[in-house]
Amino acid sequence: MNSEPVLSDAELAGAACEGDDAAFSAIMRRHKAWLYHFIRRYVASRDDAYDVLQETFVSAWGALSRYDRERPLEAWLRRIALNKCRDRARRNAVRRAAQQLLVTMAFGAETIAAPDAQPAPQRALKQLESAVGQLPRPLKESLVLTALEGLSHKQAGDILGISAKTVEMRVYRAKRRLAAVLDPAEMADLLQSD
Repeated sequence: MNSEPVLSDAELAGAACEGDDAAFSAIMRRHKAWLYHFIRRYVASRDDAYDVLQETFVSAWGALSRYDRERPLEAWLRRIALNKCRDRARRNAVRRAAQQLLVTMAFGAETIAAPDAQPAPQRALKQLESAVGQLPRPLKESLVLTALEGLSHKQAGDILGISAKTVEMRVYRAKRRLAAVLDPAEMADLLQSD
């Protein structure tokens, strides 16, 4: 039987600030699973999610002395992860724009699209991921935090620095935009396959 006391996040953060690497390792073990799932819902690929998770913990380690131990560590880590997701999205947008410019310069404005050979549920899931990815950042963030992460409007608002009512309105707008672009038949197939 392990008789060591279980330290709170605040106690672990304090010990880590004093140079205890094992304390920060304990923080990472305690929070990496849920944080990865949060990030995975925000970025498109598993590899990107692992990269963002690592970036989040590196940033958290560097900023640990600024963490307010009176507040939940989970919210602080989630905010860092959200900022890292934003950074990744900006870098990817610049990269896509540069690639598109190069393709246009090399082959002209017309490109031939390959037919979509994926089964309907996979295609619908890809379509959903793509549609969520195309949402404006404020709508996407509110939707991911509430619909996918299960946070209340107030909790999401606290993380985003906005009111719960603003979160509610953004989620409503996000759902309307998704409904306008998604194929209802394929979405129904996807929901039935779960």
